[in-house]
Amino acid sequence: MKRIAASFAGFLRDERGATSIEYAFIASLVSIVIVSAVTLIGTRLNALFEAIIPGLTK
Repeated sequence: MKRIAASFAGFLRDERGATSIEYAFIASLVSIVIVSAVTLIGTRLNALFEAIIPGLTK
């Protein structure tokens, strides 16, 4: 029983996977920011082109 408790305590202290989880979390936040920025820029660029097109067709 002591061996099981010791192995479980070792499992709780193990931090080897924590770094990869942190990197995955940071990467997901960065990707969300990039997608939001590209969407915002695309919407504004579309509005700009729609404002320019009537002047080009005259």
